[in-house]
Amino acid sequence: MTADDSVVVRAPQLADVPAMARVLVQSWRETYRGLMADAVLDDPEFVPARERYWTAALTDPQYAQNRAAVAERDGELVGVAMTGTLLDPGPWDRQLYVLYVLEQAHGSGAGSALLDAVLDRAESAVLWVADPNPRAQAFYRREGFEPDGGERTDDGVRAIRMVRAPSRG
Repeated sequence: MTADDSVVVRAPQLADVPAMARVLVQSWRETYRGLMADAVLDDPEFVPARERYWTAALTDPQYAQNRAAVAERDGELVGVAMTGTLLDPGPWDRQLYVLYVLEQAHGSGAGSALLDAVLDRAESAVLWVADPNPRAQAFYRREGFEPDGGERTDDGVRAIRMVRAPSRG
């Protein structure tokens, strides 16, 4: 699926940081309510912490190998994505750390466009996705990812590992 004509995917700018933080926090609240403790999702420091996260991701030289992208529709940010070097040891080329699209933009193609912006199909990749999160897991399956049996629990949320082999075509 490609993004519809109203979705624009581009590299983020430092001026996007507040909106990137808002998108990530709102997406977590839409996605993880009931899976994650309300105290985490409703913490008044959640947005400022995500602003610090995105500022570092965009400016700190240690993250220079990361690839980030934002999706906007009608001038409003509706999605964020970022890949980088592996946090987990393994045979993969890149790890998807972040891919969130606001509920209002689900089905717009923003997710696929963001993924393509931060991950080349010729690269193998790994990601962790909450379980249960059937919508996200179905999206990643459509994008060529498959569960490999890895699982972990962070902040009380169970996650499964999904991997994608490089496309050779």
